[in-house]
Amino acid sequence: MLFIFDMDNVLYDYHWRVRMEALTAITGHDFHELRRRWWHDEGEWKAEAGQPDTGEEYLARVNDAFGSSITREHWLSLRREAMAFRPGVLPAVEFASRYGQVTLLTNNGMLVGEHLPEVAPELVPVFGEHMFATAHYAARKPDPVVYQRVLERYGASAADTFFVDDTPDNLRGATEIGITSQWFSPHDSGETVIQAITEFIGPRA
Repeated sequence: MLFIFDMDNVLYDYHWRVRMEALTAITGHDFHELRRRWWHDEGEWKAEAGQPDTGEEYLARVNDAFGSSITREHWLSLRREAMAFRPGVLPAVEFASRYGQVTLLTNNGMLVGEHLPEVAPELVPVFGEHMFATAHYAARKPDPVVYQRVLERYGASAADTFFVDDTPDNLRGATEIGITSQWFSPHDSGETVIQAITEFIGPRA
């Protein structure tokens, strides 16, 4: 069995406004201008789908968009500072790992993708090398293609795959190809995910 976990707002709280405020202080652009310059189909969303396919080119495009000279280390630190680990959810990943392969799938470009162990160090003991950004798969959630490529990487069937994400649209993309999907709502916890995984495992054990 294969168990796919989202990162932001599942295993970490992602305080995106904190990140935007830090970028405003660096670039002089307010929230709306930052979004206009980068967070759109030809900027971040395209990068999350693997274009560009290197962290170096990703950073070059970001700096070009903002008219800035942010370093790789600074960009990563801003991302990390906007995240707060949820230790109560990690036991669900540990539980899943007893029954199959666990893997991380987060909508991110290659710069974060190349440094996930540094951005999310608390996850390394459980996920090991199985931490991926959607850019690694050249498609982003909710595109069903990204889930199909995850299945191909692990040689897994959709029927034996379980996916946890906080965004309903992302779940629909996975469900479309037959993956069992679990919405992680603001009221969920590691315990509720373990319960859902237990129900999934039941007929497959």
